[in-house]
Amino acid sequence: MKYHLRSLLYLLTFFFPAVVFAQDSLENALDMPVEKKNVKATFKAPKLINIQTNETIYKNEMDFRVDHRFGDIAGNAGGIKNFFGLDQSTDIRIGFDYGISDRFSAGIARAKGAGIVTQLYEGNLKYRLLEQTTDEKMPLAVTLFGSTTIAAVKTSTDPTAANAYSEFQDRLVYVVQAVLARKFNTNFSMLLMPSYIHRNFTAFGDENDLFAVSVGGRIKMTKRMAFVADYTVPFRNATKKAALENTSGNQLYNTLGAGLEFDTGGHIFHLNFTNATAIQESQFITDTNTSWLKGQYRWGFSIARRFSFDKKKENQTK
Repeated sequence: MKYHLRSLLYLLTFFFPAVVFAQDSLENALDMPVEKKNVKATFKAPKLINIQTNETIYKNEMDFRVDHRFGDIAGNAGGIKNFFGLDQSTDIRIGFDYGISDRFSAGIARAKGAGIVTQLYEGNLKYRLLEQTTDEKMPLAVTLFGSTTIAAVKTSTDPTAANAYSEFQDRLVYVVQAVLARKFNTNFSMLLMPSYIHRNFTAFGDENDLFAVSVGGRIKMTKRMAFVADYTVPFRNATKKAALENTSGNQLYNTLGAGLEFDTGGHIFHLNFTNATAIQESQFITDTNTSWLKGQYRWGFSIARRFSFDKKKENQTK
């Protein structure tokens, strides 16, 4: 995973400036005036594989989304005995997001949850702080995301377990993220996203506060299909991480997801592969203990359908 992280850092260091410089140089050489407009559709959906994008739901629209993760395709738990993971389900999430304004949305969701912390209820808010403009005076789009997750799972009698709750607030997890995104052209977009996760209660020896950084991208392949991928690196205390892995017997890994995005006109459908078993940010960033190199990656899909409650927009589309 250190090799993957190094590669991504090199990509960000050299590729981003090169593309921006090339675009600016071309415009200057041609002396073309650029009309100031907000860049639209940096990404097609509010999420990639695992992580958030800068996109929000427009005013008076509701986005209904279903995410599903299957079991291991290969490795000791995969193979034909469980039909390459299709006989199992590691996590399922159903969510609704509503556009309060064109830049601000609120959502609720229910997820199965992965591991021993299950029965998750989530509330979230998402706000477009800044938007990329075509005249390059604002080269990035910035969106803020925050969520609170409550675990309804039964309290464990094992005092070292992650669900050995003694009070209600022990069940709460908070996530704060800032999505920095750029659409380079009609075919290519990327984002960088720092995250902060606070867990009121953790397994014995784990950290309550955790920082992470994610990188994601979308490459348009045809009018209706694109390649999407994301990678997340949590920053843990090395000593605590080693002690936690020794106690639990499970090694912790960074999360990597890749897949195809299909735009059907009314739905956005993702078919993906990832080593993350969990879907919620409160879990996949902090507790991914499965590895691509061990065959512990899985099929997954997400399907999103958007509904409009704005009668003016409905009449305009008829």
